[in-house]
Amino acid sequence: MKKLSGRTGVLTGIALLAGVVPALANAPAEGGPPDYSGITALYYVLIAGILGYGVYDTFFKKS
Repeated sequence: MKKLSGRTGVLTGIALLAGVVPALANAPAEGGPPDYSGITALYYVLIAGILGYGVYDTFFKKS
């Protein structure tokens, strides 16, 4: 049951993140193209977190 609630929390977090991410794109300045620096940084942090967990799970986690 503990695993199920953990997975549910992760899936809920991903769903919320997917809904919030498009709102983080900055508005265009005076009709120019949109600035996606905020959303790009969020993607990099998300990817780094996933890769960091993979390294932890592979090398440091005690079974």
